[in-house]
Amino acid sequence: MRTLFYYNWQIRDEWLQVFESIPVIELLRDRKSGVGSFLKTMFHIIDVEYSWIRAIKNESDIIFQFEDYKDLHPMRNLSKKLRLEINEFINNWSNEMEYDIVTPSWMEKTFYKGEVLRHILVHEIHHIGQLSIWSKEIGIEVVNSNFIGRELFEKK
Repeated sequence: MRTLFYYNWQIRDEWLQVFESIPVIELLRDRKSGVGSFLKTMFHIIDVEYSWIRAIKNESDIIFQFEDYKDLHPMRNLSKKLRLEINEFINNWSNEMEYDIVTPSWMEKTFYKGEVLRHILVHEIHHIGQLSIWSKEIGIEVVNSNFIGRELFEKK
């Protein structure tokens, strides 16, 4: 699963780079689907990933406000900062943790840790698809989402 986190982070960084060529007004424009805009969607991806990792670690959720990250520079910094903690967690992941129970502070339902990790991964991939559709609609370059060729898969 570690490799898929690295994949998501590569794609995220590439989208943030593409966003630099898009006027901020366009990045904030409501898209009438998903979370609403390019930047709100990117913020949502980062926030959800971190919230779920903290839940898995049995730590309280930290609430971030989109208003503090409406610009690419703070958004990129937030992603990189939170990634350090997430990377440490996934590097210490073991298969014995798969069926440990998680109860997120914002829900009453419980989940398995392995289930939550997979949710985090597909959640980002889902929203990246939305970014691709919106980019095509406004004639902006779409990030190549191929896993193959990213040199992420290493034989151990």
